[in-house]
Amino acid sequence: MGSCAEYSTNVEIWREHPPSSNSLKINTLSKLNSDVYKSRRFLSGGYNWRLVIYPKGNEKDNGNGFISMYVEFGDTSLMSTPPSEVFAYNVGPPLFAYLVFFVYNKKANKYFTIQDVEVKRFNALRTVWGLPQVLSLGTFNDPKNGFIFEGEHCEFGVDVMVSPPFNKWEVVSFDEKLYNPKFSWNVKNFSMLRENLYISNSFPMGGRKWVLKLYPKCFSTSDGKWISISIHLADNERLMADERIYTRGKLRVLDPRGSNHATEKFICWHDESNSGTGHDQIVSMAKLREVYLDTENTLSIEVEFEVVSSTVSSAII
Repeated sequence: MGSCAEYSTNVEIWREHPPSSNSLKINTLSKLNSDVYKSRRFLSGGYNWRLVIYPKGNEKDNGNGFISMYVEFGDTSLMSTPPSEVFAYNVGPPLFAYLVFFVYNKKANKYFTIQDVEVKRFNALRTVWGLPQVLSLGTFNDPKNGFIFEGEHCEFGVDVMVSPPFNKWEVVSFDEKLYNPKFSWNVKNFSMLRENLYISNSFPMGGRKWVLKLYPKCFSTSDGKWISISIHLADNERLMADERIYTRGKLRVLDPRGSNHATEKFICWHDESNSGTGHDQIVSMAKLREVYLDTENTLSIEVEFEVVSSTVSSAII
């Protein structure tokens, strides 16, 4: 059945809410002719189980002087070869359940509950797990304590909560070794531009395609004193709901005569909205005409990526 650990992993609490998986009420405890009683099968988490009670203790599992309670897996499918497995614990993959045992107390009108929080594995070799020492017989059998009531009535129960098996995983990686991490865009005849928005050709980076957007009259204001630059996923790049891509890098307006580039850093998580990221006032129009247009009235813009994330997800079959 299982053995007592050298240290306690049991959590004991009182609660008013009754067991949700199975409740076993016995009207005359002394009439049980067996040292062990197994409940009818009950369904929890898509599996069949039985509640097993030793009202005088399970001597083979160091349960002398205690009520002993267990859960037995009741599906014959568990006996397949190789055996399937069910993990019983309160957190964690792949298929988990946690087991809480109940003993009703009429006097308090509450349930004494106890749970072993250690991981339990059910398979063809081990179909039963539980606790040999749930409640001392001295405490349980004394009617003054409320566990025995209305003659010889008593009630036991269990919660078995099972989650679907772990079958999906997601790995997010951050690529800092990008091949050719820069993209340059030459905007010719800048002083002749009349539209509010211009978009570069798409370019690949980190397994995705991107575009730069130029707002010659500023994105957020209409005074025409600044230019705005932003970076976005290309229109044919569609992210799924909840999918995100992390980018970090620099946007630059290049100095055609030297190295006094106007540089702004960006950090962004791109999502399905594709709102992008950038800078509304990266260069003033006055400074641009003075420094950043070459002799042919060309504006050169550059983006340099430092990091691009990628996410791989899959189902385990």
